[in-house]
Amino acid sequence: MAAAEEELALGFQRRFLAARPLRSFPWPTILHPLCVKYPSSVKYRRGFLTELIKKHESTTAEPLDELYDTLADILNKEESTQCYKNYLLPTGESVTLSENVAIISRGTTGLVTWDAALHLAEWAIENSTVFSNRTVLELGSGIGFTGIAISKTCNPKAYIFSDYHHCVLKQLTENICLNGFVLEPETTNHIETQSQGQNVEVMNYQKPKLTVAELDWASVTEKQLLDLQPDVIIAADVVYDPEITLALIGMLQKLSTFRADGKPPEVYIAFTVRNPDTYHQFKAELDKIGIAWQIIPAHRNSIFLYDLHSNVTILQLLI
Repeated sequence: MAAAEEELALGFQRRFLAARPLRSFPWPTILHPLCVKYPSSVKYRRGFLTELIKKHESTTAEPLDELYDTLADILNKEESTQCYKNYLLPTGESVTLSENVAIISRGTTGLVTWDAALHLAEWAIENSTVFSNRTVLELGSGIGFTGIAISKTCNPKAYIFSDYHHCVLKQLTENICLNGFVLEPETTNHIETQSQGQNVEVMNYQKPKLTVAELDWASVTEKQLLDLQPDVIIAADVVYDPEITLALIGMLQKLSTFRADGKPPEVYIAFTVRNPDTYHQFKAELDKIGIAWQIIPAHRNSIFLYDLHSNVTILQLLI
């Protein structure tokens, strides 16, 4: 993990600890049954317990041997390239993801969850009527956080996850199943999956119909487009490169053209503005081809822990 990401993780730990009374630690956190079954990275657990011990030692409370024993146990563990992250939803359910510990791995940035995905999920949960009883297509689903959160909280009729990189599709499929969903049979015909030795608890979800599609925006076929038929299209953190931006806009135009009922889908794109030039170019390209856009007002409630200083914007595209 790069120094900047390590410092950000440490900041999250401090914010988390500062917001809660000491008596609530550590067992609803590191030793919570969910975290024991699906542990976060060794580096994160080590940092969390170190901060927790510092907080405990700053009080007049009696020493807690279990804190030191748990830290000693973690210090003896080797770091893995894979870890789990657990997110609690307002419904009381959780989203559990298997992620890579490195931002870039296997030639892609798609094996980690980015801030815009968390931001978009928060907005979706607060605006669930946008997705309720509708078919949702997510472009660039990555490892699946936004789609799994929406599927658990917003009651869509169908949800289509999509991506292109083989490793991302494999991890995405595994994460969907890890969260208790059963994919439609056609989804797993060409995507090899494995359980990673975990016993997945299958929940009794009646809806939605979930599928995973392999989509190359530059070479998507007419048949693929006709099969999709989304009412709503979303994407998070896919506007970061000029070439990808042009392919994305072309894909959205095609999806609008191939709607069987002639009614264009609603489109919401969330992205972190890292390079203002890329952001302005995206809007300029939309203007050039006559796609109107508007900025969606920020949602009220913060649910997930991420960098609140990230400049995340959601655009609605009127295609």
